[in-house]
Amino acid sequence: MLGHSTDTFTIYAIDLGALTKIRIRHDNTGNRAGWFLDRIDITDMNNEITYYFPCQRWLAVEEDDGQLSRELLPVDESYVLPQSEEGGGGGDNNPLDNLALEQKDKSTTFSVTIKTGVKKNAGTDANVFITLFGTQDDTGMTLLKSSKTNSNKFERDSIEIFTVETLDLGDLWKVRLGHDNTGKAPGWFVDWVEVDAPSLGKCMMFPCGRWLAKNEDDGSIIRDLFHTELQTRLYTPFVPYEITLYTSDVFAAGTDANIFIIIYGCDAVCTQQKYLCTNKREQKQFFERKSASRFIVELEDVGEIIEKIRIGHNNTGMNPGWHCSHVDIRRLLPDKDGAETLTFPCDRWLATSEDDKKTIRELVPYDIFTEKYMKDGSLRQVYKEVEEPLDIVLYSVQIFTGNIPGAGTDAKVYITIYGDLGDTGERYLGKSENRTNKFERGTADTFIIEAADLGVIYKIKLRHDNSKWCADWYVEKVEIWNDTNEDEFLFLCGRWLSLKKEDGRLERLFYEKEYTGDRSSNCSSPADFWEIALSSKMADVDINTVTGPMADYVQEGPIIPYYVSVTTGKHKDAATDSRAFIFLIGEDDERSKRIWLDYPRGKRGFSRGSVEEFYVAGLDVGIIKKIELGHDGASPESCWLVEELCLAVPTQGTKYMLNCNCWLAKDRGDGITSRVFDLLDAMVVNIGVKVLYEMTVWTGDVVGGGTDSNIFMTLYGINGSTEEMQLDKKKARFEREQNDTFIMEILDIAPFTKMRIRIDGLGSRPEWFLERILLKNMNTGDLTMFYYGDWLSQRKGKKTLVCEMCAVIDEEEMMEWTSYTVAVKTSNILGAGTDANVFIIIFGENGDSGTLALKQSANWNKFERNNTDTFNFPDMLSLGHLCKLRVWHDNKGIFPGWHLSYVDVKDNSRDETFRFQCDCWLSKSEGDGQTVRDFACANNKIHDELEETTYEIVIETGNGGETRENVWLILEGRKNRSKEFLVENSSRQRAFRKGTTDTFEFDSVYLGDIASLCVGHLAREDRFIPKRELVWHVKTITITEMEYGNVYFFNCDCLIPLKRKRKYFKVFEVTKTTESFVSKVQSLVPVKYEVIVTTGYEPGAGTDANVFVTIFGANGDTGKRELKQKMRNLFERGSTDRFFLETLELGELRKVRLEHDSSGYCSGWLVEKVEVTNTSTGVATIFNCGRWLDKKQGDGLTWRDLFPSV
Repeated sequence: MLGHSTDTFTIYAIDLGALTKIRIRHDNTGNRAGWFLDRIDITDMNNEITYYFPCQRWLAVEEDDGQLSRELLPVDESYVLPQSEEGGGGGDNNPLDNLALEQKDKSTTFSVTIKTGVKKNAGTDANVFITLFGTQDDTGMTLLKSSKTNSNKFERDSIEIFTVETLDLGDLWKVRLGHDNTGKAPGWFVDWVEVDAPSLGKCMMFPCGRWLAKNEDDGSIIRDLFHTELQTRLYTPFVPYEITLYTSDVFAAGTDANIFIIIYGCDAVCTQQKYLCTNKREQKQFFERKSASRFIVELEDVGEIIEKIRIGHNNTGMNPGWHCSHVDIRRLLPDKDGAETLTFPCDRWLATSEDDKKTIRELVPYDIFTEKYMKDGSLRQVYKEVEEPLDIVLYSVQIFTGNIPGAGTDAKVYITIYGDLGDTGERYLGKSENRTNKFERGTADTFIIEAADLGVIYKIKLRHDNSKWCADWYVEKVEIWNDTNEDEFLFLCGRWLSLKKEDGRLERLFYEKEYTGDRSSNCSSPADFWEIALSSKMADVDINTVTGPMADYVQEGPIIPYYVSVTTGKHKDAATDSRAFIFLIGEDDERSKRIWLDYPRGKRGFSRGSVEEFYVAGLDVGIIKKIELGHDGASPESCWLVEELCLAVPTQGTKYMLNCNCWLAKDRGDGITSRVFDLLDAMVVNIGVKVLYEMTVWTGDVVGGGTDSNIFMTLYGINGSTEEMQLDKKKARFEREQNDTFIMEILDIAPFTKMRIRIDGLGSRPEWFLERILLKNMNTGDLTMFYYGDWLSQRKGKKTLVCEMCAVIDEEEMMEWTSYTVAVKTSNILGAGTDANVFIIIFGENGDSGTLALKQSANWNKFERNNTDTFNFPDMLSLGHLCKLRVWHDNKGIFPGWHLSYVDVKDNSRDETFRFQCDCWLSKSEGDGQTVRDFACANNKIHDELEETTYEIVIETGNGGETRENVWLILEGRKNRSKEFLVENSSRQRAFRKGTTDTFEFDSVYLGDIASLCVGHLAREDRFIPKRELVWHVKTITITEMEYGNVYFFNCDCLIPLKRKRKYFKVFEVTKTTESFVSKVQSLVPVKYEVIVTTGYEPGAGTDANVFVTIFGANGDTGKRELKQKMRNLFERGSTDRFFLETLELGELRKVRLEHDSSGYCSGWLVEKVEVTNTSTGVATIFNCGRWLDKKQGDGLTWRDLFPSV
């Protein structure tokens, strides 16, 4: 067609009534297929009614948004006919210009993304079309010609993005995808189609996973695809903005650069950065001198008030400099009954060669023009100035580069400044106000940044692009000065921005020195969100307001942490790239919300043979009965073979292990993608009940106070101690003058007595200034404080990497300080002395001392034959009465073998000496070959086993019901069962009243450790029992064994009905046991343990590495012991290897840690099980494993914690 032409056609069709929309398209054939359509007029010849359908857009592949079809709405004739014909006053404004925003609001713009598969010959040369089906209409066949990503479309493993605009589609429910089977290779394999509608706030996935080809699959070249609800992503709907940018009438004011805009609302809410031109042709067409460039864009809704905008350009093209006069932003009113236009004055250059050489400007609104349709149909126009707009402020930014070797940088540096009113966006620090050569070692550079008032500045982001030869940069500090109100903000940095130093990051966040707010609010991963959800911060969050990606993870009700581990099978099709989820089902079918198993940093899927572990939080459903596992995949390609599923519940101390070996797939097995597993089929192990604590760590305000080292913590309490736990650094924890709060799972050992903190001294910043630590029990709110206020460093302060802190509860220290003198006597036999490094750990009623190195003795040559060496350890927390000593050496030196006679440990504050008689070898070549020994304290007398004892029974009655009747109890111990203990109620001596506690004593044979308790509620003789049921509410029962002082606590909280016969009773398991020091001492006798390790039968199951074992029991652990035998090839495939370890009695065995050092040619190891037998009692405990200890298989770990199955 010719330009500026009008063509008339006559169409005969059925009577459609009043026309509501038309759809027009062309087939893109011919030499010049592109078409700019002004408008279409349609006259109904019967009624002589004319409908006007304005378009004013291209239907062309290379123009506009690349669409070849348009849907148009009719408008009133006053919008399209010349104003002079209607008696108007003329003018430059086209009435249709004001209609574009309303029409955009009525239409829906879909972004259609199509993924071509990776199969051989998956791409197509055919013409592809798509039809979107909604509940009200469809788009008709739409040719997909203009991809935003690739000029050669639909190639193998490619992703194409298209724009499809439509009207009144309703809810999208189906997509029809097809092609015309033309070209050399028309066959096409499609993975999926994604349809994103920003105006609806919905992104929908339509899986395919099939061929569209005549010679493949079922021969169809058209497929109907349906969306999967689980893969639908919801977000806040976008709204249309009409943005008009006015270029000034000054010389060279126009630009070829691409202009971007960001719109800010209140409370720092802002849109994404949006480039306004979609191609270079538009860049050349728009932004000419003395012109107005108008764009309709869909962006995030920033709320009722627009505080400011940021405009800038990318400084590309022949003439990138641009002089902007002003910017108008027009948007519809919330009720769609009018529009408002905000004017943002500028009248400045955005150019590197003009004005202040900046290409970014922040603008604030000057006036608002509102047009609103009233109820009577009249248009009300209101013009007003903006009240109290933000000030445009000049910020002086002074950046101090450190005075250390290599600190300066030649790279391009960028800064983003954040305040409570918004941010500056990323600004390039190009021209220093005081120096020509920027960012040199030991210098300070000043930059001026112009921005709308940021309010109180609390955070900055610094980065560089790693360009030029010397890119590494050490930032000492940053000072920001508000030139208007003279506010000053200081940021203490002291970090490298370098790929080679510290943690290898080029971008860092720094917080203002006085900032006390939350520094973890940016949830970058699901685990970050779970941690916040479990913490006290969640009390201030309304879960209904959580939006964005983290909305998927919101759980209602009381939540607790769970650890989920999924093992994928080794079948060639076992892997999937789908997203997995679980549901937890408890008693009475209480059910959690869907818990997604997502990785941090966008990783997806489960690879063949992998073991993936997830930390999640979900509803506390009580005792878990069932677990449902599924995934969101819907295409044939998304099949998944699950081999094993493990669920650990730390707050219940339980771990469930399920052997699944089943497909979750549409086209495998029974065709379902989610399955419910009954935990009655699971193997259950006891991992120890954990309590949730909120831990806050304060790092000191000293230069270099932050650390990159790994930090480890051990806690001690009245009821035992924890293992050493690592504190997760999580990107930016433990920095100078910073307090970091996070959740820890800690064994129920409170009240705490002390804490040991250790750093490993690794990393580029191996020192740490620790101020103090606070622990808050999340259940009870109890607070425990630990104070230190010194360095953990080999060079500074106390020159140690380990510190012990006394627990302070209610301003009272829980332990006393002392000093210890250790005297070590080497035996008087041939070769008794050693050249090795010797270490000890002292154990007492208040925990242990940690590892103490025996370094400085009065003797120059330590540990010589028949010599006594003395070592002093000042400023230690008192361990109370001592019970055990662990001694070992590192087997180094020319003569490492050592025969030890005894060790004396003197507590200087108590003036008491504890003797540990040894009289044995610590040598690889002498005795039994062990270099680690545990010795009991000779001061403590070992009594004969008790035959009879007295038990104190304390019964607490709840408010749910008291009783006048009798109560009987029977205690079940590990050694014996007690006789019945009857508590007779009488009018003279009333017991079991509501809310009271009653104490009784009961003589019995010695029962050993009490495991359970039988409780009955028995009617007194000849008493009338009414028909209504009488119940007694027993809340707690506490039993104390009086000879040793062991305490057994039963949390019953149960209603026990009154019965006439003794066959009706309730059984309660012990909830918590507190073993006394006297009792622990009785069990510390030397014992030999037989350890049998069974290696698996799979190919490559054996190992050549050095293997170590640690056995944990109720009385402590063995320490790390190497499993070695002379002249034997151990741990071969299918073999069983037997070892003997001598140590002090461990009590009930709770855990075995098995590990290897990955040495040798074939270090990977498949362990079937470990069996540990106490040779003195004959009791064997089996620890099943069935997992690889291999860096290259499964989860890549070379250690395992094994628990006895319940």
